[in-house]
Amino acid sequence: MSSTLLLLISIVVFIAAYATYGSYLAKSWGVDPRRKTPAYEMEDGIDYVPANKAVLLGHHFSSIAGAGPINGPIQAAVFGWIPVFLWIVLGGIFFGAVQDFSSLFASIRHKGKSLGEIIEVNISHRTKMCFTVFAWLVLILVVAAFADIVAGTFAGYNAEGAKVAANGSVATASTLFIPLAIAFGLFNRKSPNIVVNTIVGVALLIACIGVGMACPVYFSKTAWLIVIFVYIFIASVAPVWILLQPRDYLNSFLLYFMIAASAIGIIFTNPTMQLEGFTGWKSSIGTLFPFLFVTVACGAISGFHSLISSGTTSKQISNEGDAKAIGYGSMLIECVLAVIALIAVGSASMDSWAGMTPPQVFAGGIASMLSKIGFPEHTASTILMLAISAFALTSLDTATRLGRFLFQELFATRKDGSQNILGNMYVATAVTIGAAALLTIAGYTKIWALFGACNQLVAVPAFLAAACWLKKAGKKHSMLYIPMIFMLITSGSALILKFISNAKLLMIGEGTGIVEGLQCVLIVPILVLTLILAVDGFKVLFGGKNETAA
Repeated sequence: MSSTLLLLISIVVFIAAYATYGSYLAKSWGVDPRRKTPAYEMEDGIDYVPANKAVLLGHHFSSIAGAGPINGPIQAAVFGWIPVFLWIVLGGIFFGAVQDFSSLFASIRHKGKSLGEIIEVNISHRTKMCFTVFAWLVLILVVAAFADIVAGTFAGYNAEGAKVAANGSVATASTLFIPLAIAFGLFNRKSPNIVVNTIVGVALLIACIGVGMACPVYFSKTAWLIVIFVYIFIASVAPVWILLQPRDYLNSFLLYFMIAASAIGIIFTNPTMQLEGFTGWKSSIGTLFPFLFVTVACGAISGFHSLISSGTTSKQISNEGDAKAIGYGSMLIECVLAVIALIAVGSASMDSWAGMTPPQVFAGGIASMLSKIGFPEHTASTILMLAISAFALTSLDTATRLGRFLFQELFATRKDGSQNILGNMYVATAVTIGAAALLTIAGYTKIWALFGACNQLVAVPAFLAAACWLKKAGKKHSMLYIPMIFMLITSGSALILKFISNAKLLMIGEGTGIVEGLQCVLIVPILVLTLILAVDGFKVLFGGKNETAA
């Protein structure tokens, strides 16, 4: 199969879906560009801040992308490229983009509140509490894992104590991005000429990359972990316009460049897909159903996206008419990246990638293509790894801010209406980061195997919240039924099969209590919480009469 044809087919289909199905959803739900958004209505200069459409698109896209659309498809490629490609395309159009768009729009119509608050208004307080606790715990795992991953890409020394120049370059460039973002945010707020500011900002971004490659810095992984935890604390409580928003916007150009360069490499070299189209029902990661769908994750749908849509993005959107481009469009662009990742791993046999991480496979595959058209392979690989690292850090600080939001909602007020100290944003941030730091030290890898299914489970209450609100508002919502039920069955099945597998290992003495045993203990309450969420939501969704809602 021609990889160029595969890429072009996906791009054409995604553009057609955006113009047709995306527009249908916007019309069906009543998106109104004339309506005042929470960014203006609730403006506070910290979380609620109106943003330029291009800037917010960059923030949202950078936050949802991370390393997910690269890791997922490459890991799922063990099933063959055909099922992965079909799920990226169909899942992205009818599942992932719909979830992101509906979560964003529902939050906009609820004054920028999170999914938990939307669930409380449209389902019940008990359901909200179950969801918020579950989502916060998932975010703790995300922060712990991403902090460890980013620190690993910054670590200046390998296990033998030798310097790693590539990591040092990534660390320097990523560190320089932070003061650049602050300067961009300050200048853009004072002189909001987005075109001129962007040109200057991107030029300085390129300069940062050049400095990073010329002047690598070398610190241990532990030192970088401390720096990262301090950084994400500041990023979580700082006004969104001064750091998070501009850094994500500028970083998005790294991702755009990565996608464009990858597409050029694919089109001009046109490698044939060496990977088998279909390898069979079973693979090293389990059976095709359900593990294909939880492994591809961000490449087709990710529950984490709904937290971003209803967490940071809905508080910054300046025009409701932009919701389609930011909510639905961003996900389709991410799907293009997922297809590119699939081509990167499929352009050579799986054996040639043995022992390499998904980011290394992606960078190696694309850099090899670019080298054939005259671009230095080592430089290309370093820049690609820098881009992947930058987006992991972007997702990390966004996840920390979302964790702060959820924790504040849990403890914002006491029963008598007085403020609870745990609802303070500094306290909420400290608790969130402290829990993640402890999990990092304890070894998040012991339970990381559950993350894929848990992440996808978040999509279920996201669909439920949007569907229940749309029903009460008298708007079309049946398009959310199939994605919601499918993700419930798929994610639930993955957890049940994982429980059975772990139990068997424990019974024959090949499993350990600290890994398989701990996972089994956690799976039970996760499934119970999910069952409560589903039952409460389905009662509202499939019973009773419609009510008028905003």
